[in-house]
Amino acid sequence: MTLTLAMFPLELVVFPGESLPLHIFENRYQQLIADCESEQISFGIPAYFNRTLKYGTEVKLEAVKKRYPTGASDVVCKGLRVFKITEFYPNYSEKLYAGAAVTFLENINDALPGQPGAFYNLVKRFYEVLGAVVPAVELQAITSYSFAHKLGLSLEQELHLLKMTRESDRYSFLIDHLTATIPIVEQVNRTRRLIELNGHFKNFDPLDFTEYRLGDSWE
Repeated sequence: MTLTLAMFPLELVVFPGESLPLHIFENRYQQLIADCESEQISFGIPAYFNRTLKYGTEVKLEAVKKRYPTGASDVVCKGLRVFKITEFYPNYSEKLYAGAAVTFLENINDALPGQPGAFYNLVKRFYEVLGAVVPAVELQAITSYSFAHKLGLSLEQELHLLKMTRESDRYSFLIDHLTATIPIVEQVNRTRRLIELNGHFKNFDPLDFTEYRLGDSWE
């Protein structure tokens, strides 16, 4: 089914379920927020990447947190459904903002039993090696989108994740990403420690040579 949505293109990816704070200052988007309030419409945030608009997420206005005398405002929106643009309208129904005809991607919740736990364990390890506070989240509340902006993904990788329709595929993608990224971060940390030790006396633990063998691989 094709629907028409107002459009608010941004150089970012919004994921379903995500809470998104925005500062609205352009006239066209002030008009859009006013229409959201008066007409209860949702709108789309397509990810602008490589000068292309194709995929994005429908969002709804949840709250206006602050209004400024200039007409600007601070708002909070929530991500709903992922869409693909079939036709873009720079001038939408005599409005200042753009619009687009979109089709929504089907979301298939087919996560395998062990995937959420494996994913969260890797997230915790990733935060630990970064020296960051590990997020406390109930396992049953976790989805593949839960930490998507906080895993070191590029915009291109986030867009790739957004286009995936199967939860199992999204988990596999993120698990593979973390499995590859964590050793790199650990190596960077080791290198940093070596740099910090440069010029200092090092205290090495003595090795026990009661059991050893000669390695042939060096010959």
